[in-house]
Amino acid sequence: MASKLTNGVVVRGLGRFGRSLALELAADGVEVLGVDADPRIVQSLAGRLTHVVEADTTDEEAMRQLSVGEFDVAVVGVGNDLESSILSASVALSLGVRTVWAKAISAAHARILGQIGVHHVVRPEHDMGRRVAHLVRGGMIEYIEFDQGYAFAKTTAPQALYGRSLGGYGVREEYGVTVVGVKPVGGEFTYATAQTVLRAGDEIIVAGATAQVEAFASTSPPGERPRRRNSRD
Repeated sequence: MASKLTNGVVVRGLGRFGRSLALELAADGVEVLGVDADPRIVQSLAGRLTHVVEADTTDEEAMRQLSVGEFDVAVVGVGNDLESSILSASVALSLGVRTVWAKAISAAHARILGQIGVHHVVRPEHDMGRRVAHLVRGGMIEYIEFDQGYAFAKTTAPQALYGRSLGGYGVREEYGVTVVGVKPVGGEFTYATAQTVLRAGDEIIVAGATAQVEAFASTSPPGERPRRRNSRD
């Protein structure tokens, strides 16, 4: 089994997060080995993943028999049971998995996972909460924070930019953001250039410091341009 899956992903812990991740990877054509100690979960995913096995993800010998160490990537989806999460991640690392991802439910949990050597720690509920908060606060359709203090957002073009070229108006100088993509009404997204002219209803993707992105995307009265924030606002 392992020889066929060495370039695949092993997902250990098939709760809501692990299950969703495993199914999404499988839908994208990735070979996935799912592992969970709950026979009901294993049965529910039979035939939907490349392989799904009932086993204790904290049992190093069991994981060795499944050749978990031969996988390039392992994801530890266990979250609520901190001991199980940390032990499962530790087993994956000790078996030599090249890249280990793990779910954390708190800052302390994330810190411990990082300290034992987990390469990527994610906090889905925390990250989603931050993302939704940004969407609720501003006039954004989508929002992604790539790093603390730097973000991309999809929003509609503000009225102040209608009929003007991006280069001629000086969007970066005025707002502190860069327009990187434009989707005209009824069209598809394309790269924005200095010659791009925005129209009413256009959707745009902007990038920049989080504060500037939020200010640019915030709802403004007709004819009023969003005020550019600076670092001391």
